[in-house]
Amino acid sequence: MPLDDEIAARAAGLNIAYRHHGATAVLERALRDPEVGNVALVSSFGAESVVLLHMVSVISPGTPVIFVDTQMLFAETLTYQSELAEKLRLTDLRTIRAADSTLAMDDPDGTLHRFSTDACCALRKVAPLENALQGFDAWITGRKRYQGGQRAALEFFEVETPTRLKINPLAHWGREDVEEYMVENRLPRHPLVARGYPSIGCAPCTSPVRPGEDPRAGRWRGEAKSECGIHFIGGKLVRGPLSEEKVA
Repeated sequence: MPLDDEIAARAAGLNIAYRHHGATAVLERALRDPEVGNVALVSSFGAESVVLLHMVSVISPGTPVIFVDTQMLFAETLTYQSELAEKLRLTDLRTIRAADSTLAMDDPDGTLHRFSTDACCALRKVAPLENALQGFDAWITGRKRYQGGQRAALEFFEVETPTRLKINPLAHWGREDVEEYMVENRLPRHPLVARGYPSIGCAPCTSPVRPGEDPRAGRWRGEAKSECGIHFIGGKLVRGPLSEEKVA
């Protein structure tokens, strides 16, 4: 069986095996299932990130947690990240950044995002994360179907590359499930949520969301873009950001 077919069959088998499981059970078993392999959690420490971070801290606190510091993040995100890491006692937190030499060459004055948000995301987030994920068989995301757009048909397990899976334990959760989990576990909120930021990315490309808008409407506002490029779109491998019109 070709490698691509093999990992696709593995993902399909895992989705069948876990189809009746809840988020916690999916996460717990995925972290220990030899069919899944070596796993890391990738976290933005954003608006809803504390849910998965808390689950991992309870189930397996030694799980590697990868945090991409684009060096364009809100100061509040960096403070929140530090406070959560300490509160949850995460023992293998890995903060990654683009190399200084790469930034000096491709974005020396920090203004690349004004001319190409795609190029900026690729430089500061996609490439560093790809490097950090080398050696892992799978990684955990906090994506959910209710977030809409390209996330509306998420499964628990996806094929990312011919050798790596992506795990979405919260795929079937609604906004009310996230809220309930946070309240029940008395988890601290990202300070920007109370200021109208239900989805939080880099400071230059994130704006408050008005009542009635999609939760991700404040990301790259005014652009035909809804993902930074680290996720699959339409089942295709993405190594750079794509706009909605490009995947139609």
